[in-house]
Amino acid sequence: MKELSEQVRRVSVLRNELFKRNLSGFLIPHADEYQNEYTPDSAERLQWLTGFTGSAGVAVAMQDTGAIFVDGRYVLQVKTEVHPSCFEPYHSAEMSLTEWLSAVLQPGSKLGYDPWLHTFDDVERLRVVCEQAQAELVASIPNPVDVAWTDRPAVPLTAMIPHPLHFTGKDSREKREELGRKLREDRIGAAVITSPDSLAWLLNIRGSDLAYTPLSLCMGIVFHDGSVRLFVQEQKLTPQILEHFGPTVFPCSLDTFERELEQLGQQHIRVLCDPRKTPSWILDRLKQYDARVVHGDDPCVMPKACKNMVEVQGARNAHIRDGAALCRFLAWLNRESPSGEVTELDAAKYLDACRQQNDFWQDMSFPTISGAGANGAIIHYRSTPESNIRLDFGTLYLVDSGAQYLDGTTDVTRTVAIGTPTAEHRDRYTRVLKGHIALASVRFPKGTTGSQLDVLARTSLWEAGLDYDHGTGHGVGSYLGVHEGPQRISKAGGSVALHPGMIVSNEPGYYKAGAYGIRIESLVLVISCADVVGAERELYAFETLTLAPFDRNLIERTLLHDEEIAWINAYHARVYEVVCSIVDDETVAWLRDATHPL
Repeated sequence: MKELSEQVRRVSVLRNELFKRNLSGFLIPHADEYQNEYTPDSAERLQWLTGFTGSAGVAVAMQDTGAIFVDGRYVLQVKTEVHPSCFEPYHSAEMSLTEWLSAVLQPGSKLGYDPWLHTFDDVERLRVVCEQAQAELVASIPNPVDVAWTDRPAVPLTAMIPHPLHFTGKDSREKREELGRKLREDRIGAAVITSPDSLAWLLNIRGSDLAYTPLSLCMGIVFHDGSVRLFVQEQKLTPQILEHFGPTVFPCSLDTFERELEQLGQQHIRVLCDPRKTPSWILDRLKQYDARVVHGDDPCVMPKACKNMVEVQGARNAHIRDGAALCRFLAWLNRESPSGEVTELDAAKYLDACRQQNDFWQDMSFPTISGAGANGAIIHYRSTPESNIRLDFGTLYLVDSGAQYLDGTTDVTRTVAIGTPTAEHRDRYTRVLKGHIALASVRFPKGTTGSQLDVLARTSLWEAGLDYDHGTGHGVGSYLGVHEGPQRISKAGGSVALHPGMIVSNEPGYYKAGAYGIRIESLVLVISCADVVGAERELYAFETLTLAPFDRNLIERTLLHDEEIAWINAYHARVYEVVCSIVDDETVAWLRDATHPL
């Protein structure tokens, strides 16, 4: 936790700035103007002000109070990083930001926000709350946090990089022609695209402006003829990328963006904007210039989510190499952990090194979560020199990790018993595994959504009065974001139907605060399923991509049905068959035992 004196100082400086602007309070989301999950250091305003390092959350600083709201992944973490005297932490499912504001705002209050950091939909929800409280929602530029943050890091300016056709499977011009044709069919003249991952997919480009996600920060306007105006800093443009763009992609200075929006209004053409992704500032400007705005989904989202055959094969290949790295790590852990000297940071360092030896490796897909004992119960725990502990005998160790390869993105979690597990460990682990198997082996009709499947992963836990406080699955990109929409598997979300080519995680878990955490995660690919005799509807299924064994020492066989045992044995046989030829002899010996039939 950041020292209290420093948190107090930063909040005090911000409140002084709010006082100068006659603002009663100000909203600080974990966001940048592109709505990225992982943001550049220059946009880490929430972390700078509060000390919270998670990838999702929002704080509000009032003149005499403050609060921070996080989802279930971060309810334990936020309490260790944020001092409650500065910002009272809340689980957003139990007390939402809007509920809190409704109780705190007074008639005449002025609540400030940065219109670049909140989407149109965000602002509309906030506006309703303020109107009900007879308060005023005020756009505040420049961001008062930026004024207070005097040593704010510089904006990243790394070069854009072409992503080759043998990885993307489709030429950028073909993608743009298809998108332009769809715009013409919908009688739309242009679409404003503010998500760098959408433009990365559309233009077949990548970059290194962010850690863990290979993006170049930029915005664009795609026109109905397939041409693109790309708004980006000139320093990112190289002769190679300009040649890659060809004659119908026009790089433009960011300074000209507002002028382009004005021209869209003057031309009276229909302009598509995604209100869930587009900064409020952009829609405000389009409205100001009398543009004919059409609210709709980002047109890149669905084709990006449904991988083509080249991307699918790339994902399979990446997971084979990733599986070899994981098995080398797990074999090492099996040898070294009995010494009692291995720490969380030691284990994470070794696993990261195993992955870095692989072909096409570029980066981790997120910071490796390496949690022993009670730390494993912190869902998005990140070990530091201060929190680092040994993997003690009799505890559980949870490791959630992934990598960015040129041909695919991986994300996998395995939980391992260090020494002899307790009966409770085995019971909870097996219930999580049963949920994992139920989801991995389901067949479902076309049109099924992730929210309809979520219960499968929880049923065994529910039978014992248990549950977990996060979604069951998130979409994954193709050498893009490790968390990618619109597909997901969740109680509250997951309203988008699953389609072949989508990759999604399968990750039920169980967490006992102060004791241990269990999560079992593999990535799965949605595929067509034609092997059901007499089926009256088109069926889909999941193909498990991840290749890493489950800990047999944690499996309570008496809790499993014969079909579940057969599934585990078949999966382990596949892991052994695929991985054994590409790892060292020592790993093969471990793998033979680890995948032995139950």
